[in-house]
Amino acid sequence: MNTRKLVLMTVFTAIAVAGSAFVSFPAGIARAYPIQHAVNVIAAILLGPVPAVIIAFMTGLVRILTGTGSLLAFPGGMIGAALAGLLYKQSGKSWLAALGEIIGTGVIASLFAVPYAAVLMGTTVTAFFFMPPFLVSSVSGAVIGVVVALRLQAVPMGKRIQSY
Repeated sequence: MNTRKLVLMTVFTAIAVAGSAFVSFPAGIARAYPIQHAVNVIAAILLGPVPAVIIAFMTGLVRILTGTGSLLAFPGGMIGAALAGLLYKQSGKSWLAALGEIIGTGVIASLFAVPYAAVLMGTTVTAFFFMPPFLVSSVSGAVIGVVVALRLQAVPMGKRIQSY
C-alpha cells in the first residue's frame, strides 16, 4: 500500500467515527448508524475490499475504545465491507457494492452476531433481534454511500483516488 492510500483510509476511518457520533436514528430496539455503512460502500468502490475491511475494523476499534460503539461494530462493519468490496471488484457495478453491504451487514452479520454476542457479550437472543436494526442501518447507509461514490467517480479527484 502506498502512503496516499493509507492517508485516505485514515480519513475514511475518521469520517466513520465522527459520523457515528453525530448521525444516528432509532431503529426498533437499537440505533442505526448509517455513516459507517456509507463509508464501507464508498471505500469498497474507491479503494477495494481489503482497505474497506481495514477501515471498518479500525472504525469499530476506535468506537469501542472511546465508548461510542459495542463489540457488534466488528462483524457489522467488516462483513458488509468485505462483501461490498468483493461484489464491486467482480462486477464494477456500484449498486452491487451497496447490495453487498446490505446483505453482508443486514443478513450475514446479523446471523453471525447471535453466537458472537452469546460468547463475547453474554446475551442469548435470536437472529431476529439483530436483523431489523442491522438492515435499517445498512440500507440507509448503503444508499448514501452509493450516491456519494457515484458523485466522487464523476469528478477528476474521485478517479485519481480510485487509481491509488
